[in-house]
Amino acid sequence: MEKSGNWLVKLGVALLVAYTLGFVLFALTLPQAPATLPRADGIVALTGGDARLDAADKLLENHAAKRLLISGVNPGTTKADLKKIAHGGRRFDCCADLGFRATSTHGNADEASGWVRHHGYNSIIVVTANYHMRRSLNEFAADMPGVRLVAYPVDPQGLDLDGWWHDPHALHLLNSEYAKYLASLVITRFVHSG
Repeated sequence: MEKSGNWLVKLGVALLVAYTLGFVLFALTLPQAPATLPRADGIVALTGGDARLDAADKLLENHAAKRLLISGVNPGTTKADLKKIAHGGRRFDCCADLGFRATSTHGNADEASGWVRHHGYNSIIVVTANYHMRRSLNEFAADMPGVRLVAYPVDPQGLDLDGWWHDPHALHLLNSEYAKYLASLVITRFVHSG
């Protein structure tokens, strides 16, 4: 009985060490925006911060893609409202679509998948916060196998993730996102393997 208890303690410690090392690696290697303008058929911006919308609109205005989907828009928000928030340019009126169904990252992937199929796109630029990018790409890849995904991460406004280890808010945000990312990996593998 005592050996069994020791084995469980050792397993628990090993899992804690693995989680901690994975988290540190996750936090130290947050994705960065590409140095050159990416190109794809479409752009999908996930709501959750003005910086995401600004970046997506700049990509659209610089002809990085044909159209933009803003996924997860509050149903009470109009296109004119979002154009102001995103500092939308001339192409925003003709080439930006709003998705109102998504309420989660999985919902964003589902909403984007339908939009991609509707337009017959083979590649999209995904715009979201740098800490949220890995989970988003995992969800999008699971819903859109065969579609080339180009990451365009943005730094979240008002949050310095470079010094995450001494900022309780940043540490909590990154730990929460890492846990969600691990759960997303398990769920997408389980759902799409059977």
